[in-house]
Amino acid sequence: MVLKEIERKFLVKNTDFIAQAHRSTPIVQAFLNTDPSRTVRVRLKGEKGYLTVKGKSEEDGASRFEWEKEITPSDVHALLPLCEPSPIEKTRYEVWVGDSLYEVDIFHGENEGLIIAEIELTNVAQAFEKPDWLGAEVTSEPRYYNSALSQHPYKHWNK
Repeated sequence: MVLKEIERKFLVKNTDFIAQAHRSTPIVQAFLNTDPSRTVRVRLKGEKGYLTVKGKSEEDGASRFEWEKEITPSDVHALLPLCEPSPIEKTRYEVWVGDSLYEVDIFHGENEGLIIAEIELTNVAQAFEKPDWLGAEVTSEPRYYNSALSQHPYKHWNK
């Protein structure tokens, strides 16, 4: 599927969102390529596998090209050894806030301690409700991209 992804990212203040979540899914993903102009990732999300190509973010950091195709879990496992070091491990919680779906990731492993919420929008100016547990916006900060976290894990940041 080819589309333009428009999303905003926020840090999360606490885990109050967990009580509101209607689903949680374990995710393991790794990158075949982390070049900012075209990242290529493989992901195991629950029992499903995906291959995703993302283009360079636009100036606002909120929009970029995204192409994703479902692949088998065995394909994901076959590609993982070809990936760059430091796969991302996280649990994704899906939380409805009003009419908006937030995907909130609690990171594990080398990115333990980091919690990021993302919301996909239909346009950059779309209004959306911000819950109390939502923290500072980090949409335009590349260090919070999963591809960057795989290269420079959160545990090693000077916070």
